[in-house]
Amino acid sequence: MSDTPDPVDGLRALMGRPSRRFFTAEPVPREDVERMVDLARRTGSARNRQPWRFVAVTAADVRRQLAGCGAYAGHLAGAPLVIVLLTCDNGFRDTPFDLGRVAQSLTLAASVLGYDTCMATFYPDDNVHAADRLLGIDGPWHAEHAMSLGRAARPVDGAAGNAASGGSAVPTGRHPVSELLTWHE
Repeated sequence: MSDTPDPVDGLRALMGRPSRRFFTAEPVPREDVERMVDLARRTGSARNRQPWRFVAVTAADVRRQLAGCGAYAGHLAGAPLVIVLLTCDNGFRDTPFDLGRVAQSLTLAASVLGYDTCMATFYPDDNVHAADRLLGIDGPWHAEHAMSLGRAARPVDGAAGNAASGGSAVPTGRHPVSELLTWHE
């Protein structure tokens, strides 16, 4: 038996962190935001197009308004920082995949620095346009997704299972590998 820790265990702990929807009021320093974006921008993308941009939002009134731009975006209002992910409708089918990759990289970078996150989607298109207007964005980039980010706080009593107050509206847990993986040998 080896005394060397299994690196997969560390990665599993990092990747297995749940999304958090409740945050302390502690601000996220600009330097930490820039470090997270610096790490995320290194994410690979198809033909190295890097079809993403980031907008860091600390203004409480803008965060509150962004929280109204999606059915499950309410958690944005209570975070000290919202990072909006911009993407460009460039006609390539792999752009949404690349945006997902950079969002995961940003999530992992935040986690390494001790922050918790939760993703939100601005949907339908009217909400995307509303978010664009709030941020002063006038094409070709659009605000389709955002991430609440901060230090985790405990939810208020009774909120854990209440989607309207930021709790989980979807089943929790993970499917076992045996349900997800099929071998073709």
